[in-house]
Amino acid sequence: MDRRKFLRETGMASAAMLAGSLGLPYNAEAAGSEVALTILHTNDVHSRIDPFPMDGGRNQGLGGVAARAEIIKRIRKKQEHVLLLDAGDIFQGTPYFNMYKGEPEIKAMTAMGYDACTIGNHDFDAGMENLATQLQHARFPMLVANYDLTGTPLEQKLPPYTIIKKGPLKIGVFGIGIELKGLVPENLFGATQYLDPIAKANETADILKKTHSCDMIICLSHLGYKYDSEKKVSDQALAAESHNIDLIIGGHTHTFMREPEVKTNKNGGNVVINQVGWAGIELGVLEYNFSGVKKKNFAKSHIVTIAKKTSM
Repeated sequence: MDRRKFLRETGMASAAMLAGSLGLPYNAEAAGSEVALTILHTNDVHSRIDPFPMDGGRNQGLGGVAARAEIIKRIRKKQEHVLLLDAGDIFQGTPYFNMYKGEPEIKAMTAMGYDACTIGNHDFDAGMENLATQLQHARFPMLVANYDLTGTPLEQKLPPYTIIKKGPLKIGVFGIGIELKGLVPENLFGATQYLDPIAKANETADILKKTHSCDMIICLSHLGYKYDSEKKVSDQALAAESHNIDLIIGGHTHTFMREPEVKTNKNGGNVVINQVGWAGIELGVLEYNFSGVKKKNFAKSHIVTIAKKTSM
């Protein structure tokens, strides 16, 4: 054993003994160990409970909650710290929604152990009272920071953010929704007030960073990945104007990104953007490593295509 390694390992052992003698927990992370975090994500599943039918179409056999649940289960067996998130438009698109108005979708997400989601424009399609009713089946929060829901059936039912602990890590997650006017009939969103998404995103991220000391901040966005018009706020625009956001998991534009995009924020830091199409065809997998005093490193990403015979 060389001298440097000997001193390092001796120091770690001494720290552990000292902590034990004082009755204190030994913080292995402070001694330089690494913590891995795996983030799984979906968006725009649109009530696709079953796989696409075997009808010769390009998506035949793909998707379905049973196959997705099995893949998630396998990943959780392999990885200690796993987050499961969704970026909105859970509802609308198959007869399941027409018949049951979102109940099986929410129950399936609860069964799969989703940690949080945000709201999409199609989640208003059966009205706010219906969504409020369906949320009783959820064991996860639906988050949105830039809708003022005062005086609506969803008042105090959609918090702006949540904080999730995974091992020694504290992860702040918040939601940002798209402008509803022009996308959703006004009678379905009623008195909901749309607030500036960039301002509210930065305000919420600051709270998570400065007040709650989160180690990582994730935005679940239903703004859309990018647009030709600068009048529409996109994930790209949000990332460029942000301060403390580490990751934007997007939805709305049904964009199949082959790999995440990394943008530079207002402070010169990196913001990772990712989105995985629609209909539950793909599951996004992002892996981060935290070391030292919880220093983040975006390690790698890959996409799992959801099919009955998918292997991990």
